[in-house]
Amino acid sequence: MIPRAKTNLVPGRSSSNDLAAALRRIAELESNLEKMTEAVLSVGDALKNSSAELQKVRKERDNLRRAWEQLKAHHELLKRRIFVAKAERIDTAQLEIEFAETTAKLAKMASELDGDALGDDAPKPNPAPPGTGTGGSAPPGQGKTPRTSNGSGRQNLADANDLPVERVELFDDALEGVAPRAGFEESYMLGYRRACAVRILVARAKYRTTEADGAVAVVTAPKPRELYDRGMLAPSFIAHLLAKKYRWGMPFHRAARELLADGIRLDDSTMCRYAEHVGASLGGIVEACAAEARETAFCLSTDATGVAIQPAPLADGKRQACAKGHFFVVLADKDHVFFEYQPKHTSQAVCAMFHGFKGYIQADANAVYDALFRGEARADDGDKPPDEVGCWAHARRKFWEAAVTIKDPASREALLRVRTMFKLEQEWADLPPKQRHERRQRVTRPMLDEFFAWAAGVFERVKAERGPVATAFGYATRQREPLLRFLDDGRLRPDNNAAERALRGSIAVGRKAWLFFGSDDHATAAANIFSLVASCELHGLDVERYLAEVIRVMPLWPRDRYLELAPRYWTGTRARLAPRELERPIGHVTVPPPAAEQ
Repeated sequence: MIPRAKTNLVPGRSSSNDLAAALRRIAELESNLEKMTEAVLSVGDALKNSSAELQKVRKERDNLRRAWEQLKAHHELLKRRIFVAKAERIDTAQLEIEFAETTAKLAKMASELDGDALGDDAPKPNPAPPGTGTGGSAPPGQGKTPRTSNGSGRQNLADANDLPVERVELFDDALEGVAPRAGFEESYMLGYRRACAVRILVARAKYRTTEADGAVAVVTAPKPRELYDRGMLAPSFIAHLLAKKYRWGMPFHRAARELLADGIRLDDSTMCRYAEHVGASLGGIVEACAAEARETAFCLSTDATGVAIQPAPLADGKRQACAKGHFFVVLADKDHVFFEYQPKHTSQAVCAMFHGFKGYIQADANAVYDALFRGEARADDGDKPPDEVGCWAHARRKFWEAAVTIKDPASREALLRVRTMFKLEQEWADLPPKQRHERRQRVTRPMLDEFFAWAAGVFERVKAERGPVATAFGYATRQREPLLRFLDDGRLRPDNNAAERALRGSIAVGRKAWLFFGSDDHATAAANIFSLVASCELHGLDVERYLAEVIRVMPLWPRDRYLELAPRYWTGTRARLAPRELERPIGHVTVPPPAAEQ
């Protein structure tokens, strides 16, 4: 409030003086008002600046909090991967307690869509312990699923007819010769006789012949054609070394020490040369298998893993770090397993591997496969690209990571839903493909449609956040069509675990022992051996015996018939060979005509 100016008008004084005093007072008051206004504006600006600074600090605090939560979740996940069992286990009974309503809903949906789909094995929510409620944690010892052994029990050695028998008779010194025997009480124990290497003396007959001019000449019987010419190792020993490394994961330097204990000096460098040469030669069989798979296979399941490759030495002698290559594994239905080495994990390499294939391809949604499903690997422009089949094991793994690291309720519920789907698949595993397809259409498809509708809602809520929850639900939402693809045919599987197991058993376990490959060529040769070893296991063949026989036969076999030497066809091919010729450690083997011509 502006104070009123005091005026003291004295009669007789000039009014001009009073007016001048009033004007001065007004100017003074206006000056004061301007200063007060400036002060108020400066205070307002300061408040605005303070508010902006406060908002900035709060934003930085929220960002740091989110970063800390993400780092904590990542640390928890790494700790589990390092110190806890690798299996993605979670207490399923506790899940059913927490999500009893969802469990009952899934069971009811399955039973209504197909009354005998679940039967008496439908998942039932376990009653919560008293006082815990549906969302609480079960006390120790309660709510746990009892683990049962899947072992087959002790083997009955009396039925092991493939093992030789050594009979040991035990007598009672006090009764022997005094009382008559009443027979023997027999039982079996498992013993071991150490195998050993043998020397194969190759005796080539020499003949004294008479030439046309009467001169006498000595002619020696020719050596049979061999896969490794003029080598010191017979096919059986080569097969033994290859099985040690490429099936059982023993590196050559360790095999060399084992042989030295038996008095055999064989350098690991010599073994490497044999492995590279023989592996490259056996590549003809693997290429024939891959060509047949691209032409006839219904579904190819693939996965990849990295391996270290020893670099070439520098000119100045300095050492380099190992390069990284990649092994791809491809499962062609139940016919072939073949590995392929690629120096780079790129779309170009993937398209070259699957060029011309028109069926289903099951992979892990890696970006390198996008070009393949876009049609860049088609043989002709008129061909359709292969159909992508997703992997529910990969989707489940992301939900599991979110569930165990930050205890996210939505991720735990997703695990329960996925588990129900897998349980149905397990119950239908023995059904013919046609019946399995019908069950999937009646039961699984409506359940998964409901799952993706629910998952899309969760993703909309969390997609602005960075973390395992957004990653898990984003993966499932974006991969909806590939994840539903297994519903198209009863022969398709919902997961790609078979390809992962092939990589784990052949590559992932072995590379912990042999660390790296000497070169790209050595890795390519190793991929061929891995392919034949895995295919032998697929068809129940003795790996070492198969390799020994194929190494003998392949130098004599026509190139256009290499497919007959594949593990899938080897039992039939072997039956057409002369048994007496095949039993010899080396020597000529007569190649029979193709099976269709007999």
